[in-house]
Amino acid sequence: MRALPPSCGPVRLVAVDGHAGSGKSTFALRLAAALGGAPVLRIDDLASHEQLFAWTRRLTEQVVEPLSRGAWAHYGVYDWTARRFNASRALEPAPVVVMEGVGAGRRALRPRLARLFWMDRGPEESWQRGRRRDGPAQSAFWDGWTVAETRHFAADPSRPFADALVREGSTGYELLPGPRITAGTGRSITHGDHRESTR
Repeated sequence: MRALPPSCGPVRLVAVDGHAGSGKSTFALRLAAALGGAPVLRIDDLASHEQLFAWTRRLTEQVVEPLSRGAWAHYGVYDWTARRFNASRALEPAPVVVMEGVGAGRRALRPRLARLFWMDRGPEESWQRGRRRDGPAQSAFWDGWTVAETRHFAADPSRPFADALVREGSTGYELLPGPRITAGTGRSITHGDHRESTR
């Protein structure tokens, strides 16, 4: 990762995307640790109940633009219990910054990414894991979330553009070449690939 060309000013911005409950946060933390403590940006801190996926401008203005100048980023952190932005966090322009969350590999951000990882776990299995994690109190939220997530990836899929697919096993992770790599420069991503990404 450190040998990659910088993608956002002096920073190599690495995204971990996938369905909610697919294991993005755990993988991102392990990846950051393997990189010697790279900072991790959680998309959940920038999203909100009212803007589950409409956070691109906030991320661009508060995080991407400062990092692209080699400056520290300062962004608001959403409190999912209080339902408001009530804290702020600083993010240094480290050599590698890991960004994880549903939609981290979206179209508007891909030009700024050094690498895009996709957690290769299907939506239904991921959502079941997420529901178990969050408990019955969040059942209504999950009902709305799955609809919103399905719509997001149908309109702006990340998987077809992933550099690597991440498969979680009992003892670690397996990395496989992603669709962007296997498609090659002579083959475009097809509509069929977009459908594959939402299954």
